[in-house]
Amino acid sequence: MPADTNLLVLREGTEGLSMAAYAEELRKRLPDANVELARTPAEERQSIRDARVVTGIDLDEGLLDRAETLDLFACTFAGTDHVPVDALAERGVAVTNAGGIHAPGIAEQAIGNMLVFARRLHEGWRRKQNSEWRHFQSHEFTDSTVTIVGLGAIGEALAQRLQGFEVHTIGVRYTPTKGGPTDEVCGFGDEELHDALARTDYLAIACPLTETTRGLVDSEALATLPPSAVLVNAARGGIVDTDALVTALQSETIRGAALDVTEPEPLPQEHPLWTLENCLITPHTGGHTPRHWERLADIVARNVEQLDSGEELENAVRVP
Repeated sequence: MPADTNLLVLREGTEGLSMAAYAEELRKRLPDANVELARTPAEERQSIRDARVVTGIDLDEGLLDRAETLDLFACTFAGTDHVPVDALAERGVAVTNAGGIHAPGIAEQAIGNMLVFARRLHEGWRRKQNSEWRHFQSHEFTDSTVTIVGLGAIGEALAQRLQGFEVHTIGVRYTPTKGGPTDEVCGFGDEELHDALARTDYLAIACPLTETTRGLVDSEALATLPPSAVLVNAARGGIVDTDALVTALQSETIRGAALDVTEPEPLPQEHPLWTLENCLITPHTGGHTPRHWERLADIVARNVEQLDSGEELENAVRVP
């Protein structure tokens, strides 16, 4: 990497985290680079002219038109649907994302939600609010079957953390022949997926939202799950048919759901999911972690070092 490499950090933050802290993490890893944090739109327009690397949530085409030496845009999100990837590629700019940095936190929260339902901790919290000292029957997580839809970074982190809980795991992925860290692996075909669902105690959604996965957990899938099953959605709200889920929870077709994502999002105040005691909701916080910038800066710094080596970029979305 040339010593005068200019790296621009855009001003818009994410998840309530300071972009100044991100810039500082990059400076620690790239002491020979010129890491600049733009604090105003004017500073962005000025600094992007000489930037070889830009990192931020998005890069609008108006700003892109001013980029004269840009080789890499490092998106600070895992998803890049909002990024003008095609326009960047046409200009010879590589695009990478933040995939994988959220995996530990999301996996921990998913397991936490499973344990809440297994031990019925939410019932204990309700009784505490009412100052009730009344016993209730809990369950055991041991010997459960956990089906993980998606064996990417999040799915793998979840499977790794489930080891030691004495549960049986089933992984669902596009190419089952690749195997995986779960006890069984199956594909997205209706027959094999429904066979897995029929044996599932906890269904963890950890896959991207694609044409294949949109509405994957529909009324038919929910009816195939045992009545004791719990849905844990840690991915994207659109993977679950919200209306079908409300019906299943109201009729107790399944035991419960823990949602870190919803469709729509944010969930309107009047939505019936808020009123259901067998539905736990968190406001898309599964990936929040104080180590967010550390993990992302590690990826971006490695990629900056590789720009002139010809080696494959980490977390590449599109490489010209």
